[in-house]
Amino acid sequence: MRIAVGSDHAGFYLKSAIIEALTVRGVDVIDVGTHDASTSVDYPDFGAAVGRAVVGGTADLGVAICGSGIGISIAANKVPGVRAALVHDATTARLAREHNHANVLCFGERIIGQQVALDALDAWLDSPLGEGRHLGRIEKLTQLDEIQPERKANDTP
Repeated sequence: MRIAVGSDHAGFYLKSAIIEALTVRGVDVIDVGTHDASTSVDYPDFGAAVGRAVVGGTADLGVAICGSGIGISIAANKVPGVRAALVHDATTARLAREHNHANVLCFGERIIGQQVALDALDAWLDSPLGEGRHLGRIEKLTQLDEIQPERKANDTP
């Protein structure tokens, strides 16, 4: 299994801990950056990099981290085909995988403790993709990637 991991400067230390935990599990980690906590960088760049790695097939799954987890999850979700879930504990991580087939897990380093994040990571990786009623909902999520914004009457094509 290959997992792309990325963060901005505010998520760098949790990213490092996650990479270590994934390596111990025998996961092939693709580190898309950033590579230090002291240089301010933009979370959209790293959320998009994780999302593109997953959708492009370079990685099977992704993990993205910023200070709150909000911005990087929004950025990752802008990549069509990504289902990024901002989680706060093992339960939300498990449900993200089972119910939503989340292919990118997002954390906020300033929000979640390291051990809670590592427990959430394990729960997400160990949870099966849900079937049954969840499949129709996943298909609806997939269809949302194809929706074009409505145009106003006076907009030019």
